[in-house]
Amino acid sequence: MAKTKTPTPKRSGRPGGRPGGRPGKQPARRVTAGDWIGGARLRTLPLGIAPVALGTGVARANGGWDLTLALLCLAVAVFLQVGVNYSNDYSDGIRGTDDFRVGPSRLTGSGSVRPKTVLKVALAFFALAAVAGVVVVVITQIWWLLAVGAAAVVAAWFYTGGKRPYGYNALGELFVFVFFGLVATVGTTFVQLREFPFDAWVAGVAAGLFACAVLMINNVRDIPQDTAAGKRTLAVVVGDPVARALYALFLLLPFFILVYFAFLYLHAPYVYFTLVVAVPAAVIGVTGKTPRELILALQLSSLTALVWALALSAALFF
Repeated sequence: MAKTKTPTPKRSGRPGGRPGGRPGKQPARRVTAGDWIGGARLRTLPLGIAPVALGTGVARANGGWDLTLALLCLAVAVFLQVGVNYSNDYSDGIRGTDDFRVGPSRLTGSGSVRPKTVLKVALAFFALAAVAGVVVVVITQIWWLLAVGAAAVVAAWFYTGGKRPYGYNALGELFVFVFFGLVATVGTTFVQLREFPFDAWVAGVAAGLFACAVLMINNVRDIPQDTAAGKRTLAVVVGDPVARALYALFLLLPFFILVYFAFLYLHAPYVYFTLVVAVPAAVIGVTGKTPRELILALQLSSLTALVWALALSAALFF
């Protein structure tokens, strides 16, 4: 009798492999409102608020600001941030990357929510960001801003989406530096002031560095899981010790940048009080051993970014 050849299972071409039956895979359960709130990753929202606060403060310091436009810019940034978070949940889930998670479960990866549902929610938030952006364009009549907004949404999607997500190839920090630093800060100033003051670029660099710090410490926590899943974040590429050093550098460099504002604005030196949050965050991030410690460092880093930005914005206002 002829021997029957056993078919060899095909491997998925997705960067994270095939979902299902992998370490960390959790059984499906009933989804709650808390799960959806968790999926929004509210601890990252300061990364959307900070650049808008800074950009508005710079606009005020340079002789003009508009509350309506500032709030619309805030809506764009926050909706885009939440959209990115749900998009990451969807993309990492369908690739099987989240099957290696040891932290809080994700909506898609845990099987609690159908992937298409998470995708629809992500697209809904991208749409809300787009609507707010279009309103800004209509009010200001600066039509080329539509191209900037479209680029931001496309970049947000391809962070972990598409066939070759750049977030899987050590470019995530570049994305957040550009869009949650320079674009968000300078753009907020420009739509209110119709100018590109140097202060806005300096503030945008600081906001971008804070965003890089938050992303880096998050990825430091996930180095073992991302390595197993084939997700090559910058933290995975450079290794744990260097990644932690870069995290501390990203987090503390804005305080050197603050020297520029301290020479120009009377109340800017008071912003240095945020070091009482930043220094513990840096110490925990560099020395922490457990995921819980690294999550604490992430939370303190987000808080540092928010308080630093609000304090400097207040100094620029008054």
